[in-house]
Amino acid sequence: MVSSKDLQTNSEPQAPVAIFAFSGWNDAGDAGTTALGYIQKASNSSVFSKIDSQGYFDFTVTRPEVSYQPDGSRLITWPDFEFQQGFCGFSQELITGFGAEPHFRWNEYCDRFVNLLKELGVRRVALLGAFLADVLYSLPVQITGFATNPKVVFDLDLKTSNYQGPTGIVGVLSTRLQDEGFDVASMWAGLPHYVNASPNPRGALALVQKVTNFLDLKIDEIPLSKAAADYEERISALVASDPNLAEYVKELKRREFAQ
Repeated sequence: MVSSKDLQTNSEPQAPVAIFAFSGWNDAGDAGTTALGYIQKASNSSVFSKIDSQGYFDFTVTRPEVSYQPDGSRLITWPDFEFQQGFCGFSQELITGFGAEPHFRWNEYCDRFVNLLKELGVRRVALLGAFLADVLYSLPVQITGFATNPKVVFDLDLKTSNYQGPTGIVGVLSTRLQDEGFDVASMWAGLPHYVNASPNPRGALALVQKVTNFLDLKIDEIPLSKAAADYEERISALVASDPNLAEYVKELKRREFAQ
């Protein structure tokens, strides 16, 4: 694996940083995984390691997928978690990865992340997710989250949460990384529950903007911004064409203005 230490630059190489996301329960509107996929493409990332799904998944719940190759052969793709490596600029090494939420042995699963990140010298980690909420689709997407450094919460204008209840692998992994001494930020996009359309590029854009600020990454946001604007236009047209939905949105606006 190529390391940022191997690059010849005029400045001291920076320590690698990491971003992770999980599909499913942790990722309403596919916003987290869409954001991460966008960053991976922008940083020319490629797979260098994985966590084998065997032993961590109930394959009757999250099934492997079959596809046909150009030569006519069948390929089975398992729900492995793939780690990718890319670079932002000349020296900022970026470790990313996403996969489905596992079903079994979460503590051991988190061990795999901790060991790899320590081996690579990563100290700052961002975890991305999204949830459904009673919010206006036309307002800027609010990002809820926490960070081990309280100043990060203030600087990124993250909305704090007092939620208590069932959690997913993102919550478990972020706590484990915090306990291991990593500088962690967990960021969740709040998306309208009445808009059943995925992926949600507005949520993805909001996450990209927050995580790039947290990790000091330089990413071209223009293509994602255009996709987010087009998405908002489609949702506006959908709301306008549905009297019941339009009335519900009006009620949300009245509540918003009353606060």
